[in-house]
Amino acid sequence: MRHYGRTAQSLFAVAALAVLATGCSSIRDHRGYLIDQALIDSVQAGTDNKTSVERSLGRPTFVSQFGEASWYYVSQDTRQTAFKRPQTGNQTILRVRFDAAGNVTGVDRAGMERVARLDPDGHKTETLGRNRGFLEDLFGNIGSVGAPGMGEGGGGGGGGGRGPNGS
Repeated sequence: MRHYGRTAQSLFAVAALAVLATGCSSIRDHRGYLIDQALIDSVQAGTDNKTSVERSLGRPTFVSQFGEASWYYVSQDTRQTAFKRPQTGNQTILRVRFDAAGNVTGVDRAGMERVARLDPDGHKTETLGRNRGFLEDLFGNIGSVGAPGMGEGGGGGGGGGRGPNGS
């Protein structure tokens, strides 16, 4: 009987560890365009146009608004562990450039080397000007809104409600 109890405890402990270990594993996700190298290689400068590119690669992730006409296809692989933000593991940006007539002039590819890493400080945002405390922010405008000399439309000022002839 004792042997059965010890085996059950061991199995329970192993099952509990397995459940805990799966909770700590990472979640892998793909976002954006699914890259197919054969389709990308089929787009040729000088022979393809916007219509043929859209038929072979699909609609772009986004289109340039300024400068040279370009279509961008963005592909991103991320992974996320428990209680953390997603981390980008691999990113590919495919740029298809067009001339004024809509013909392909070139196809470029960029990866993670073009990604800028930002590490913002979540505790304080640096600003120019005065350092104001919480109470100054809360009560700082009392008395200054509509005060004389604060520009047009403020209450108060020279007139005081008198008529045109001063009475």
